[in-house]
Amino acid sequence: MTGLRHPLSWARRHRRSILIFAAGGATLGVTLAAGGAIVSGFGLFPADAFTPHNPIVARIAHWTFVRSVRHHAGDEAPPRFTPEQVEAGFRQYEQDCVMCHGAPGVARAPWVTGMNPGPPYLMGAARRWTPAQMRWIVANGAKMTGMPAWRVSRSDQQIWNLVGFLEAMSHMSAADYARMRASAQASGAAPKSR
Repeated sequence: MTGLRHPLSWARRHRRSILIFAAGGATLGVTLAAGGAIVSGFGLFPADAFTPHNPIVARIAHWTFVRSVRHHAGDEAPPRFTPEQVEAGFRQYEQDCVMCHGAPGVARAPWVTGMNPGPPYLMGAARRWTPAQMRWIVANGAKMTGMPAWRVSRSDQQIWNLVGFLEAMSHMSAADYARMRASAQASGAAPKSR
């Protein structure tokens, strides 16, 4: 058994280094927690909507959101969207979403510039997210963004209809969207243009 060492022999030889490393990590953790408590406790964090997040905080928050959606959304296959479902999704989008997220040829409402973080344009959402991920975002919303969890007021079918429209919108021109909007308004199925 020459040449074989006991698994703990390395740890025994480097015990002091391990203890110093662990103490440093613990000290760093306590320091960060204390700093966070001071910033929060004394109201030093700018909570107003005009002050943008620190770029590092914004990047970490976005990264965390993307990872959370990918983890929770699963890979549920979407239904085959019929033209009627896409039309129903369009009507929901017109009623509840276009003012924040815009559409091809349609700007967001002016008050959206007062939101921080600002809601993203969704014309290319189907290129960034799978249908299951879009369904999860629509259903569950996004913390600290103003995006509500629509599952409290919309059925699963209505949410899938909206996903079907988001998929279709990724291929729409401004003229296509304007035609859908005019058709829906003519039939009384959509609110008047903003």
